[in-house]
Amino acid sequence: MSLKAKLVATATLTAAITAGLATPAVAAPAPAPAPVAAAAGSTVTEQQWLADVTAAIAPARAYIEQRTAEPSDETPAIVFDIDNTTLATHFHPFTMPGISPVVELAQYAHSRGVAVIFVTARVDFIEPVTRYSLQKAGYTVDELHGRGLGDLFKSVQQYKTDERTEIENEGYTIIASVGNNWTDLNGGHAEQTFKLPDYDGLLS
Repeated sequence: MSLKAKLVATATLTAAITAGLATPAVAAPAPAPAPVAAAAGSTVTEQQWLADVTAAIAPARAYIEQRTAEPSDETPAIVFDIDNTTLATHFHPFTMPGISPVVELAQYAHSRGVAVIFVTARVDFIEPVTRYSLQKAGYTVDELHGRGLGDLFKSVQQYKTDERTEIENEGYTIIASVGNNWTDLNGGHAEQTFKLPDYDGLLS
């Protein structure tokens, strides 16, 4: 999703919340709406997407369980992207509910003493709206990193890599990073990465 498109979506959400029109977030979006057409003519339904997300995220729970099994002096963290990684912004652009298997992973990680940190390409001036959406969906938000004015001149991958570096400089060990786009994950500064489906950019 382009920066312009994200700004439009988030501005619309801000207006909906302000007007009291936003509906309660749910842990899982409603299944099986009409297919959504990709630019290249391919389609994906919400039901298929949720099944693919569930399969892609499944190994992360076992990894976190193993990684946090022994006491450590480290301060572990897991870093999440937001749009179509933790919130279902493609299929539900106005309500942006949480994605059930990802909510469950974040809650499990937090129960194991792992800080839950979000790094998003959304601009930071809408942070209150973004934080509200995440918390409403069931996420603990230990930190939320959005793009400041200076970050808009960086590529998304460079920005996100820089933010993970900053998180490490705060004293965290990033044991996992989760995103639906390679720009969320490439660049290092995470022990393991978990890639969710984006269908060649359809759900970016």
